[in-house]
Amino acid sequence: MKYIVLVLLALVNLYASVVTAPIVSVNKKNDTITININKIDVGMSGFVVHYITPKHSEVIDNAVVQSFDANKSEATLKISSFHMLDNDSVPKEEFKAEVGDSVELAFGYSRAMLIAPDEAIYHRITKSVQTQWIHPDLFATILSYTGHPSPLVSDFHSMSEATSTGLLFIYLDKKVYTLDMKSFKILHISAAPLEQKKVRLPFYTRVQKIESSWWDWGKGTSQVKNYTKYYYKLLMQNNANNKELVSLYKKYEKRGEK
Repeated sequence: MKYIVLVLLALVNLYASVVTAPIVSVNKKNDTITININKIDVGMSGFVVHYITPKHSEVIDNAVVQSFDANKSEATLKISSFHMLDNDSVPKEEFKAEVGDSVELAFGYSRAMLIAPDEAIYHRITKSVQTQWIHPDLFATILSYTGHPSPLVSDFHSMSEATSTGLLFIYLDKKVYTLDMKSFKILHISAAPLEQKKVRLPFYTRVQKIESSWWDWGKGTSQVKNYTKYYYKLLMQNNANNKELVSLYKKYEKRGEK
């Protein structure tokens, strides 16, 4: 347990500060930009900030690190429209990302949420790591409102935006997965050989039941029946190129657990 705490503390400290860098090139055709930076993790998310004047700026795009070339100290980021602060009563300027604008990454990484299979594991991890933990009760309440007893990647994305939470930890099969909550990309996988005595579905929360939506029978409306299988598949949806995850998932499938 002491090893797990040290690893998670190191990760929380590593991602605690917002990373800022100017845009050095823009590819409008592919909706990508590049920045010069010594080190960055693929999957980290943030924003493109456009400076109207030296003292006035505006967030104009979302940004996610798509690739990193260590030899060139260059990161390529995929950008998309930013709508979190849209207000019909306020006119919005349609600025486009350009060279000289700034990218701010790791926004909200001082706040984290943990998905765990039981109360004991949840408390052992959260009480040992000093960060601003967002309780999964809040996430469960949001899922109840949307009628999703099976959380979707889009639900985590919405949770990130609603609470300005940047990091997501998922305890799964004796590992702790550290993800950017907005992009749902894996940043790190840590060994966590904790004893799991029971399972609370779809995750540990004090909310007794997350109701399904009676008007919608699409994705997310069925109940989670197997914690490990469900979160493996959820991680695979957005991280199919992560070799470590793929290897762990294949070992899990080979075990044939039900």
